[in-house]
Amino acid sequence: MEHKKINKVIVAGGGTAGWMAAASLAKLLGKTLDISLIESDDIPTVGVGEATIPTMLTLHELLGINEREFVAEVNGTFKLGISFENWRDVDQDYIHSFGFTGKDCWAAGFQHFWLKGQQLGIAKDFGEYCGELIAARQNKFAVTPKNGLNYAYHIDAGRYAAYLRKLAEQHGAKRIEGKIVEVGLNSDSGDIESLTLASGQVVEGDLFIDCSGFRGLLIEQALHTGYDDWSHWLPCDSAIAVQTESLAAPIPYTRSIARGAGWQWRIPLQSRVGNGLVFCSRYLSDDDAKQLLLDNLEGAPINEPRVIKFRTGTRRKHWNKNCIALGLSSGFIEPLESTSIHLIQRGITRLMQMFPYDGIRKPDVAEFNAQMDAEIVNIRDFIILHYHVTNRDDTPFWRFCRAMDIPDTLRHRIELFKQTGRVFKGPNELFGENSWTQVMLGQGLLPEQYHPIVNMMSDDELSAFLRGIDQTVTNQVRQLPSHQQFIDHYCKSSAG
Repeated sequence: MEHKKINKVIVAGGGTAGWMAAASLAKLLGKTLDISLIESDDIPTVGVGEATIPTMLTLHELLGINEREFVAEVNGTFKLGISFENWRDVDQDYIHSFGFTGKDCWAAGFQHFWLKGQQLGIAKDFGEYCGELIAARQNKFAVTPKNGLNYAYHIDAGRYAAYLRKLAEQHGAKRIEGKIVEVGLNSDSGDIESLTLASGQVVEGDLFIDCSGFRGLLIEQALHTGYDDWSHWLPCDSAIAVQTESLAAPIPYTRSIARGAGWQWRIPLQSRVGNGLVFCSRYLSDDDAKQLLLDNLEGAPINEPRVIKFRTGTRRKHWNKNCIALGLSSGFIEPLESTSIHLIQRGITRLMQMFPYDGIRKPDVAEFNAQMDAEIVNIRDFIILHYHVTNRDDTPFWRFCRAMDIPDTLRHRIELFKQTGRVFKGPNELFGENSWTQVMLGQGLLPEQYHPIVNMMSDDELSAFLRGIDQTVTNQVRQLPSHQQFIDHYCKSSAG
């Protein structure tokens, strides 16, 4: 069987997904490929993915991005985690931080030692043993070379796309202005052969990357790949986004504030704040949602609120024939844990690891799709956890979430933790043991027992062990400057 060599890569769509793909391929594989990106000035991007997670640092390292320059350019701030407010119950808050809490042993995670400490009355709150969480709470931050904090960024998504465009074009990627009006398929293989623009220009390629957003212009409209709808588990289907003026120094974490039929985000940049309300239209109208958001803003709006409609779920194949879907065209899990940009990055990284230079082969496609599916299901379950394990029953929305059926994979994790305190991370999973533990404890799920290996310590030894971790965290955070001081020194933006 003949395999067609891949020379020309066409990225359909710009925004964060498109330019991240073009920049990565051009910088890391570009000497052997012809890379073009098609986008239209007339088609706006969603552009509200302003919170990230620490995996972004890995891609930036591969791309040789200078952090100070990047953060200044995207009006960025630093992020140590997410504050979940009113999720467990009204007026009950916790932080899911990026750090590692306490110290594990070979047989049991730190939560087991903490659980016994709680029973003995000698342990502080679980989060007190995590440097990132305490630094977030105290509004402190620094990038340090040794024993530093795990962190991510808050960014202006539009500026980030522009920054990546510059990088992509420096390494040979070409931008083609135009609106795609037709997708040409090969009559024999069904592969995509060309894209026709409104101007009449025909752009041919060997491999196509669909970054066309929710429309899925290539992966769905042309290739009819299919979509698995997850709205029965993740019922929010709408968002309203608006930017506001800053009233105070930026905090080093994202705020996620649960409301009666969804949740509100606050993402601080250097010169403004990104805000939004994610909600379920079955329980809240667009007009009422807009009013709820406007009533709960800090600072004057600087643009008109806009409504974004979505359907949670995933494309049945992320790689179909000679098309790879990235970003919103591949599916959408709501932004609660800031995973959208991460999934774009993972798709790009996997594509580069399995790049079909000598032609597309079925085992590569199958492996790519299996890895993407496994990671997305893990993220899906983690998001559902926040809604389902809650004490809230004050509105119809929260009563639905508490009572809804959940995937068997999530039910197993919840029961394992509830009955034994155990958490395990599988291959290709984004969220590790500490993330699951922080959120399950934060949402009010307390294990019924701890691992008996903890009893190898005497009560005095356990007390000294916990006290030592507490002192280490306290000393680490004490030495940090404020978040604003660090930004002023390290990466001050000129953005107005």
